[in-house]
Amino acid sequence: MIIVDNALAKLAAQNKSIKVGIVGAGFMGRGIALQICKYVPGMELVAISNRNIEKAKYAYNQSGVEECVEVNSTEQLDKNILNGVYSITTDPTLLCKSAGIDAIIEVTGAVEASARVVLCAIENKKHVILMNAELDGTVGPILKAYADKAGVILTNADGDQPGVMMNLYRFVKGLGVKPVLVGNVKGLHDPYRNPQTQKEFAEKWGQNPVMVTSFADGSKISFEQAILANGTGMRVAKRGMIGPSVPSGTHLKDVLDKYPLEELTKGPGIVDYVVGAEPSPGVFVVGTHDDPIQQHYLNLYKLGEGPLYLFYTPYHLCHFEVPQTVARAVLFKDAALTPLDKPYVEVVTAAKVDLKTGDILDGIGEFMSYGLCENADTTALENLLPLGVAENCILKRNVAKDQVLTYDDVILPQGRLIDKLRKEQNEHFKMPTHQQATKVKSNPIVGAILKFII
Repeated sequence: MIIVDNALAKLAAQNKSIKVGIVGAGFMGRGIALQICKYVPGMELVAISNRNIEKAKYAYNQSGVEECVEVNSTEQLDKNILNGVYSITTDPTLLCKSAGIDAIIEVTGAVEASARVVLCAIENKKHVILMNAELDGTVGPILKAYADKAGVILTNADGDQPGVMMNLYRFVKGLGVKPVLVGNVKGLHDPYRNPQTQKEFAEKWGQNPVMVTSFADGSKISFEQAILANGTGMRVAKRGMIGPSVPSGTHLKDVLDKYPLEELTKGPGIVDYVVGAEPSPGVFVVGTHDDPIQQHYLNLYKLGEGPLYLFYTPYHLCHFEVPQTVARAVLFKDAALTPLDKPYVEVVTAAKVDLKTGDILDGIGEFMSYGLCENADTTALENLLPLGVAENCILKRNVAKDQVLTYDDVILPQGRLIDKLRKEQNEHFKMPTHQQATKVKSNPIVGAILKFII
C-alpha cells in the first residue's frame, strides 16, 4: 500500500483533500483525530460527532485545532466545510448526510447505535471505515451487502490487528503461498476479567475499563478473528479457538506445533491466536507451497525447509494507520478488510459468572459474559446467542458459568435494529437453521445432505 502516500501528497499539492468525519471521540478516536490533523497531507478531518460534545471539542484541541463550532443541522455542517470551519455535534447522522464528507470513521465499539450510523452513512453514499470489530463481527456481511448495492466501501481498519492480518494474508497469498493459519499475538487472556479488575490498568493509559476488559477476557480477540475469517473464508478449529499459552518470549516459530496444521491444510485454513509469544503484539500467517522449486527458494531465503512457512508482522499501530485505510477506500476503492460474502465465524455468548433467571445481560467487556469464536454454521444450527446481540437480553432460566447461551435462554429487547439485521443476514445468505438441526437428529439422510450443502 506504499502508493497511498504519493496519492495523498498529490492531492495536497493540488490543494485538494479527502474530507473525513469521525463518530466517537474516545481514546482511539482522539488518536485518529491527532494523526489526521497533524500528520496526513491530502486529508482533512472536517467534523467529529460524540455523545458528549466536550469530548469532541477536546479531540480537536488535542490535535492542534483551537476553534471548532457545534452544529445542529446538515446545512450548518456543509457551510462550515465550505468555509474551512471545523464542526462538532452530538448527532452522527449529520456527518452521514453531509454532502461535503467522503468517508465516515466509526470508532465507538457500540453495536446497536453504530448499526444505525453505518446504515445511514451507506444510504448517503459514504465510504465507512470501522474501528468497531463488535459491529463488524455481528452484522458485517449484511452491511457489506448494503454497501455493495450503494457502490461504497465498507472496511475494517488497517493498523488494528485484523487489518494488519489481512494485509499480511494478501501479501502471502500473492507470493503463491497458501495461507493455512492466520494468527494474532496476545499478552493476556483471562475470560473472568471485568471492569473492576482492569480499572487500574485502564486509568494508567487513559482508557475505558470496559474496553480494556473486552481485550482481557477474550471477547475482542474473538471479534477480531471472526472478522478475519469472514474476510478470508477461513474457520476456527474448535469453539473458542485453540489459543495456546506459551512462556513469555517464545518465538512464533516455536509455537507452530501447538496447532493441528497437518489435518487442517486440506481445508480453507483457520484463524487463531497465541498468548505470550514474540514478537508481540504482532500478527502471523502460516502457509504452505506445493512447488518443490519454490520450496528450494524459500529455504534459501531463510524460511526453512517447510512444509510450513511462517510470515509475521511484529507490531500493529492502530490509529497511526487508519488514514491509509481511508485513502485506500476513497481513492482506490480498496478495502483493508471486508466480509467475503456470508458469515464464516461468529462470536457467541458465554457466561462469565453463574447467571440467574431474570438477570439482564450487561454489555461486551463487562461483568456477565465473554465471547467465543464458533463456526457460523454451528452457531446457526445450535441457535447460539451472538455476543453482539446479548446486551439487555433477559434470562429466562439459570445459566451456569462458562455455559454458552442460546436464543432459547433469553428474551430479546423489542424493536432493535441489530435483531432485524441479524434476521436479514441469515435469510440473505441462506444460513442453516435450528429447525434443520432437529431434522438432522431425526433423519440421517437429511443430515448427510445438509452436511454436504454446508
